[in-house]
Amino acid sequence: MHSNLASAAVVPRPLAGRPVLSPGMKRALARFGWAVVSVGLFTGLWELLWAIGWADPKLLPPPHVFLGNIPDQARFFNTATRWQIGVNPADGPSPYEAVLITIGATAMRVFVGLLIAAVLSIATGVLIRYFGLFEKLVLPTITLLSPVSPIAWLPVAIFIFGIGNAPAIFMVVVALFFHMVLSTISQIDNVSRAFINVARTMGATKRQIYARVIIPAILPQLLIVLRLNLFGAWMVVLVAESTGVGFGLGQVIMMARNTFNPSLVFFTIALIGLLGFLSDWLLRLVQRRVLYWVPETAGVLRGL
Repeated sequence: MHSNLASAAVVPRPLAGRPVLSPGMKRALARFGWAVVSVGLFTGLWELLWAIGWADPKLLPPPHVFLGNIPDQARFFNTATRWQIGVNPADGPSPYEAVLITIGATAMRVFVGLLIAAVLSIATGVLIRYFGLFEKLVLPTITLLSPVSPIAWLPVAIFIFGIGNAPAIFMVVVALFFHMVLSTISQIDNVSRAFINVARTMGATKRQIYARVIIPAILPQLLIVLRLNLFGAWMVVLVAESTGVGFGLGQVIMMARNTFNPSLVFFTIALIGLLGFLSDWLLRLVQRRVLYWVPETAGVLRGL
């Protein structure tokens, strides 16, 4: 009786009214804090260069200029009706609605292209290693086309798909597909032979080895490759939008360049950076859910 009371007395208890943060929450708050510090340092340096006169406000407007008047910047995002003949540029959605529509259109093209590229590239890489004849017929062509810049495919996309969402999505798929196929093949070749030998000893067929051993083994690194290519997808879709789509963030930057509006350029750049950061964060959440068998202390999930 006394021993139980004594042991209970030494057990630390949280103070009443003080919330207890989980280790994951503490790590998330620490990462957010350092992100704020990093962006704050960059912004402060930019503002300092403007304050001492080293940055021309007409060419390199400081953040407080292009972020200080968001309604004025948002009115330029109505690119869907701005260039139509006989349509009043003031018609259509409000400035804030135009910003949301533009962001949604660009993000849709990025994520649809990312999903199509991921499915096609992983399937193609697995088929190349699964069927010898398929490898002989397909791999040389993929290796030949892999070094070609995605920008070089822009005329092809316009020739095939015309104007609209399709050429931008095609550009994203092309930008990711070839490299991810080669990455898939490399990851398959690096799977530990011990895993495969154990599966064969247990009587697994070739199809079962690929489905239950090889594909789960290569997914962690492939998702990391997909995350790294996500930023490339944002770059490519902006180029495609500037020429082959009626509206999008790329179209806004092109209009800002043609009208010599540096404030709009940097405002759109800041918006794209924020969207890229949020996209990477979302992909990390998906990665954590898909790779449920990988411990959080492993390198693939470290820093998440």
